[in-house]
Amino acid sequence: MTARDRQDTEAGFTLIEALVALALTGLVLSALATLTAQFLPNWNRGIDRIQHSELVAISMQRIAADLAAAEFIPAGSDEKSEKKPAGSGEKNEKKNKPLFEGTPLSVTFVRTAIGPNAGIGLDVVRIGETTDRGGLVTVRTRTGFTPLPQGASPSAQLHFVDPVVLLRAPLRLSFAYAGPDKIFHDDWHDADKLPVAIRLTVRDTTSERVLAVSTVTPVHVDAPAGKSDDEDAENNNKNDAQNNDNNAVNGSGKRGGS
Repeated sequence: MTARDRQDTEAGFTLIEALVALALTGLVLSALATLTAQFLPNWNRGIDRIQHSELVAISMQRIAADLAAAEFIPAGSDEKSEKKPAGSGEKNEKKNKPLFEGTPLSVTFVRTAIGPNAGIGLDVVRIGETTDRGGLVTVRTRTGFTPLPQGASPSAQLHFVDPVVLLRAPLRLSFAYAGPDKIFHDDWHDADKLPVAIRLTVRDTTSERVLAVSTVTPVHVDAPAGKSDDEDAENNNKNDAQNNDNNAVNGSGKRGGS
């Protein structure tokens, strides 16, 4: 058998078979491309939703931590509490009220300064809505605390800087404030104490749905440092009882002498 006869007997692909295989490969690649084009946008939207939810949760954690660290700091240095004599039956009138202004869409309070360049001191922090690029955003701003003149409006005297965007439309944050009675109110203004708890409600304005990240944060401090009202009342009661005992002893001594 010659070399040419051996080459004729070897198996191989015909031109038709090659064309059919090439057509099938094209169909498979076309199907994969269609599936990928449909799958990737959904995948990207899912990743975007997860990242957005994580950012909202981080923002809410920061807001809650800020509010929980609110300090009982009077707005002015010349505000003092007027003390009544023990046993007079009159309650002490407190004139030193904390710098805390709460509305349904904003809150202003004092806390210890935080940040990479913050020193030792206090900051006045405002968390509330403002406009940015034609839409509503929730922003945290701050300014260094300095005592205000008596009767001055904090909104007129304070100039906030360092804005940090926390939430963007369509999300909207609202506040509610509760005292010791645990009843929430939309406003907290000119109160003698800080609220005991603050409710944070995040709502999607497009669907009016309340998000699961909404929470209630306690305020760790609600009275100035020093003796509380209960301690003052207890001391007053002790002084009254001691005065009554002294009066009784003196009265019995007089009766015995007569």
